Amino acid sequence: MNHLPEPSRVVRLPDGTHVYADQMPATFQSGPQVVHQHIHQAAPDRTGQRLALGSGVGAGAVAAGVYFGPLLVGVLTAIAANIAMLAFLALILAWGVHTVVKSTGSSEGAATVKNARRLARRRRR
Repeated sequence: MNHLPEPSRVVRLPDGTHVYADQMPATFQSGPQVVHQHIHQAAPDRTGQRLALGSGVGAGAVAAGVYFGPLLVGVLTAIAANIAMLAFLALILAWGVHTVVKSTGSSEGAATVKNARRLARRRRR
C-alpha cells in the first residue's frame, strides 16, 4: 500500500517548453450534444408525437399516436371501400331498373318515343 502522493507529471508542449500537467490550460470540453429539429422537419408519421412531447403532454399521447394513427388510416380506408361498393351497387341497380322499364314499356310509351325522335329530326333539318 502506497500512501504517498502521486508525483506530478511533466508535459512537453509543442513549442518545446515543459509544464506540469496540473498547470496546463484546460481544453474545451463540450457538453452533451443537443439536436435541434423543427416540427416541420420531422417525418410525417412522427409529427404528432413530437408535438405531443413538445407540448409536455407525455408518453400517453405518444403511445396513443403510435396506436391510433395507423388504426385511423385503416378505418378510413375501410369506410371509403364500403362507400365505393355501395355506389357501384346503386349504379348496377339503376341500370337494371332502367333496362327493365325500357323493355317492358307499353305501346303508348313506344309511340311517344317515336314522336319525340321525329320531332328531333325535323328540328335538326
